[in-house]
Amino acid sequence: MNEQLLQYIWQFQYFNNAFLTTAEKEPLRIIKPGIINRNQGPDFENARIQIGSTTWAGSVELHLKTSDWEKHQHQQDKNYRKVILHVVYENDRPQSGIPVLELKTRISRSLLKRYNSLMQAQSFIPCEHQILKVPAIIFNVWKSRLVAERLIRKGMVIQQYQEANEQHWEESFWWLLARNLGVPVNADAFEAMAKTIPLRILAKHKNQIHQLEALLLGQAGLLNDSFEDPYPKLLQREYAFLQRKYGLSAIAYPVQFLRMRPGNFPTLRLAQLAAIIHSSAHLFSKLLEEESLKKAKLLFKANANDFWNYHYSLRDQSTYREKAIGSAMINNIIVNTVCPILFAYGCFIDKNRLKEKAIRWLEELGAEKNTITKGFEELGLSNTAAVDSQAFIELKSRFCDERNCLHCTVGNYLLKQEK
Repeated sequence: MNEQLLQYIWQFQYFNNAFLTTAEKEPLRIIKPGIINRNQGPDFENARIQIGSTTWAGSVELHLKTSDWEKHQHQQDKNYRKVILHVVYENDRPQSGIPVLELKTRISRSLLKRYNSLMQAQSFIPCEHQILKVPAIIFNVWKSRLVAERLIRKGMVIQQYQEANEQHWEESFWWLLARNLGVPVNADAFEAMAKTIPLRILAKHKNQIHQLEALLLGQAGLLNDSFEDPYPKLLQREYAFLQRKYGLSAIAYPVQFLRMRPGNFPTLRLAQLAAIIHSSAHLFSKLLEEESLKKAKLLFKANANDFWNYHYSLRDQSTYREKAIGSAMINNIIVNTVCPILFAYGCFIDKNRLKEKAIRWLEELGAEKNTITKGFEELGLSNTAAVDSQAFIELKSRFCDERNCLHCTVGNYLLKQEK
């Protein structure tokens, strides 16, 4: 037993509440268990109970043992003066002034056994042998909520961007897009790089692809070496001029190449990012107006400069291969950049159309394939669209891995089932 489980049991009244009495043997009736309090103070607020013939309204505090009240020094805290009931798992000592309700003998042993089984499971997810018992309608509603929660959580990062750039949505989109092209290893470095180059500077040079590359590669600290090839030397000269002109300082973040496939080399990804900027303007505004996912994806279908068809880095030459941004990366951009910022902007201006479009595009987009989605597929769960894979990633990372079963709809359903 722990306090989180005790709060869960009290919140949903998962105990035998027949003929309740306080520790002093006074008849007790729970009219309203209260609303859980996530802030400082008692665990539940706005509760209503009846003791004997008197009805009380106030707060409820929960502890594993009655003695925890004094151990936590609640008797000295004014926030606890409105507590009308002290609910404990075990009443280990008398308490004067506040009625005590002990639940130890009223909680189902099978519920505790199911909870302990989930907490101790060493499998892919705690409930992997039971998850298919959850009715499809319950699971699908939960998946929809998981996707919305994931978009809202990503929107909190965008809100931080907005606060940093004085509510400039195009700028925030630029930062988020750059971070996306750096995934996963160089995400922080690419974001830091983007924040050093305002869009107004990029706009002035968008028609000169080599100047865009010079800005991005130079600010990422990738033009500091000595080169033999004429093109990297050109980029160095361009960057030196632009750096002086705009008073730019390269980022301090190290950009990583180790254990990375050539197609994900930061040099190539930055060249592709420059190609996107070169081929499009006001991307965020265009995405707000676009309704077709197919047309939205075309905005990111850009070919890197010809130099990169023979290179993955600024040094070593390779055999010819066109370095267009692939469909997998475009899908990644839609999932991790476009849909989150559309949803966030829809929340900001209170436009359901934009929020619905973000979710619709996730429904239309093919599912992501990774170790997490593979794990759920092996359990027999369908993963056919990005909306499925995003739900699975959120479920695994925010609930399963953290053993947050008490706040998971699947965990709640399984805990309530009597075997």
